[in-house]
Amino acid sequence: MRDYQKLDVWKKSHLMVLYVYKFILPDFPPHEKYDLQSQVKRAAYSVPLNIVEGAGRRTEKDFAHFLDNALGSVQELEYACFLAKDLEYLEEGKYLEIYKMAGEVKAMLIGLIKHLRQ
Repeated sequence: MRDYQKLDVWKKSHLMVLYVYKFILPDFPPHEKYDLQSQVKRAAYSVPLNIVEGAGRRTEKDFAHFLDNALGSVQELEYACFLAKDLEYLEEGKYLEIYKMAGEVKAMLIGLIKHLRQ
């Protein structure tokens, strides 16, 4: 079992979730509370949750599987924020910041997945 709190990718994904909660979600209109806003929230916290769950697995193969799930959630978050920007729920600067954070998390996940599968 791995200590997920020592993983840089978990730390960065946790910061990404905090950014989403503090700066992205408050900008959504009330009518999106159970739709797009909920989807953004679930995609965001799914990333570190999958890292945590995978870190608790015994094999590298199982860990990599959960990291794949985390990667999918990051991509889902990216698109949901892109959509929110185009719907004018999210200002450009905030979109660019979350896009940058998501890109960094994706790169870290891809690197760790490749390392585990070697």
